[in-house]
Amino acid sequence: MILIGLGTGGCSFSRNDTSAYAKADDSDLTGSIARPAKDAPPTETDLAFARNAASDVLSKGDRDSSQHWENPETGARGSVTPIAQSYAAEDGRKCRDFLASYVNGSTESWLQGAGCQSSRGRWEIHTLKPWRS
Repeated sequence: MILIGLGTGGCSFSRNDTSAYAKADDSDLTGSIARPAKDAPPTETDLAFARNAASDVLSKGDRDSSQHWENPETGARGSVTPIAQSYAAEDGRKCRDFLASYVNGSTESWLQGAGCQSSRGRWEIHTLKPWRS
């Protein structure tokens, strides 16, 4: 009698060649929102976060205070610090100047700005631009 042992053997497969597999690198993004390039100038969203921080710190009225800001979408961050004392604008509103730092990747720069207090007491930022020393 002849027995054939077909079902008694195991099967093993090994593949050391990885070229058949898809590879992802740092330029491949998933999701629907593309990340802005690092070292890019401030986006409008970055500036909105900085303006918000400027309004908050000017509302405090402290001489030696700063307000941190960060945009989680772009990774940009910085702080806003009032400079000098408040002054009266031509229209009689109370105004104050400030400096804001901007950091994103290896980009570091400064922004200068000014805000004035509205009739409702809220500080409105009317200038925010690159600092010229």
